[in-house]
Amino acid sequence: MDRKKYVIMMAAGSGSRMGAAMPKQFIELEGKAVLQRTIELFLKACPDIKIITVLPEQFIGYWRDYCLEKNFICPQVLVKGGITRFHSVRNALDKVPDGALVAVHDGVRPLVSENLVKEMFSKAENVPGLIPVIPCVDTMKVLNTVKEKDGSETLVTAEGQTVDRSVLFGAQTPQIFQSEVIKEAYSQPYDTAFTDDASVVLKYGKNLSYHIGERFNIKITTQDDLILAKAILSLCDASSR
Repeated sequence: MDRKKYVIMMAAGSGSRMGAAMPKQFIELEGKAVLQRTIELFLKACPDIKIITVLPEQFIGYWRDYCLEKNFICPQVLVKGGITRFHSVRNALDKVPDGALVAVHDGVRPLVSENLVKEMFSKAENVPGLIPVIPCVDTMKVLNTVKEKDGSETLVTAEGQTVDRSVLFGAQTPQIFQSEVIKEAYSQPYDTAFTDDASVVLKYGKNLSYHIGERFNIKITTQDDLILAKAILSLCDASSR
């Protein structure tokens, strides 16, 4: 079955950790808004993909104006974000039909490769859900936070607890699902344990498959991330010349 492809572009965050006047998805990265770069990447990888962009309600007009000003001609369904990421995804899923493949991607991950997107959509045809992950390379420590008398906090070793790094992986996006599976999973009540779409689908009792992701597929959350993204783009541009 050759399912139609959709991507829910998650860009409803306020970007408070960036410390900028503008939410991070609208900050320019080498002349283009981060969100524009992310959408363009998916359109290059899958030209027939349907774009659903989830935005803060107060920035929907801003994004329309930005696309006109930049001549960024891209058919999009614009959806108002909810009170949590869970509710934002649920709002967007109302625009997705059954029988499709739907990717949920962070709008502030503009450096995912076209190749990874293509590979994942191809593999996702045959599984309920496919999640990109990368192996943990750092030594992990289990620590407790202790509050001192002066109100400061100190990290201390959690005695008797160790972590086997070989079984730890970091989840990325795009996370791709058969649309009927993820829509059913999002019919569940909200749970604070829902940190991504994979956690929602797992709670619903569906098995997931995994695909090795990419180190450069970073989520731009802080000013340091923005600096790193600019450096990666510069290296990629230099290598393509």
